[in-house]
Amino acid sequence: MNTAQTTTTSPAGMTPQDYQRVMHSIIQRVATGPELSKNISQSEAAQGMTGILEGHIDPVQAAIFFIALRMKRETADENKGVLDGVLAATRRVTAAVDEVVDIADPYDGYNRCLPAAPFLGPLLAELGLPAVAHSTQNIGPKYGVTARHVLAAAGVPTDLDPATAAARLSDPAIGWTYIDQAQFCPGLSALVPLRQRMIKRQVLTTIEVCARPIAGRRHTHFVTGFVHKPYPPVYAMLARHAGFDSALIIRGVEGGVIPSLRQAGKYHLYQDRGELVEGDVDPLALGVEQAVRSVPLPDDLPKSEREGDEVAIMVDVAATAAAAAKVGMAALGGERGPAYDSLALTAALVMVQTRRATSLAEAMTQVRGVLDSGRAAARVR
Repeated sequence: MNTAQTTTTSPAGMTPQDYQRVMHSIIQRVATGPELSKNISQSEAAQGMTGILEGHIDPVQAAIFFIALRMKRETADENKGVLDGVLAATRRVTAAVDEVVDIADPYDGYNRCLPAAPFLGPLLAELGLPAVAHSTQNIGPKYGVTARHVLAAAGVPTDLDPATAAARLSDPAIGWTYIDQAQFCPGLSALVPLRQRMIKRQVLTTIEVCARPIAGRRHTHFVTGFVHKPYPPVYAMLARHAGFDSALIIRGVEGGVIPSLRQAGKYHLYQDRGELVEGDVDPLALGVEQAVRSVPLPDDLPKSEREGDEVAIMVDVAATAAAAAKVGMAALGGERGPAYDSLALTAALVMVQTRRATSLAEAMTQVRGVLDSGRAAARVR
């Protein structure tokens, strides 16, 4: 049985006017230039975020809040406070399974390769690890191809409510799910148009992956990716704050959860809410011999551009998602290639994270056995 965890978004006694007064005070302090801007407390950041999510704050002030925090650089307390607001607004569910692996690939997607990560869910489920993937669509700064796009192209339901999505984890024939931000945190999803107008990355890009919409009865494990070196300790701090029992933070292609296929990379890991440690993943040492970093885009893929935008998507979303779905399903069916190796590497890292294997080499043997059997593909169909 899935148990919904009801949360209250408004602190007792807070009125719309209260939120507006708090935001007025916050903006006066955080938006005063590079030398005079002041930090705000965790509780103030939470109140500001809650006021925005509940629609009490003017969009102009909301944008100033996000941009001013970004310009002065968010503190740990400010990050945690914004996350508190998001967690309080999230429709969270505990699935009827002991453990859940939460896969948080970049919400702004991919535009330089075909994403393989959307198919980690069925692979991990076949390995005995219930998994949930979450994302959204059409969000900046990249406006790339997300897990939602790819899984929809593969025929996977992408608009399930939290309880229905969680029920799939305990179904022995499925064991994994996708849940969209519009379903588990409608208030956050409603900010997408505002975020598009702000153009640049802001605190929500970091925070939203930690919403933890579906948890396990005993343990919930967080998996995400990064590019820039300062982010692993930030994600680890936020993951602990959100209640994740372990966190695997992988230096992945395009900031995702798949490491490079042709060069050694780094990952950061904490288990049992312990200390964050750094590890190495060497594809060649694990039997992966690829000339490409990731699953390449097909040469005949239609191109598209956002006028005046050098970061946003340069490929046709629907065509790219369809191509990714095709190679991802083939990999789950045992077809060797970059998608197969991409799934194997990250699944092996998750096996070590969740203590299903004592080494990456041992984990790769287990994962390849499942991929070669083709059984995971049936969990999609």
